[in-house]
Amino acid sequence: MHLKILEAQYDGKVFRIEQDLPEVGYYFYVYEDGKCIFDYLQANCDQCKEQARKLFEVPLNCWRQINKG
Repeated sequence: MHLKILEAQYDGKVFRIEQDLPEVGYYFYVYEDGKCIFDYLQANCDQCKEQARKLFEVPLNCWRQINKG
């Protein structure tokens, strides 16, 4: 199963959205200096992006899909 992973870099931080199983949802992580400083579970990817925009002002056009591995 190939799960979606999105990443954005903004304001000195790395933001990552990782898809889990459909019944679980999507994890939203924030990294600063290589350390996770925030994580949150949302029902879908769009909610994670909105959380990033509201809390950290991450523009929607910053997100890029990446390949795991």
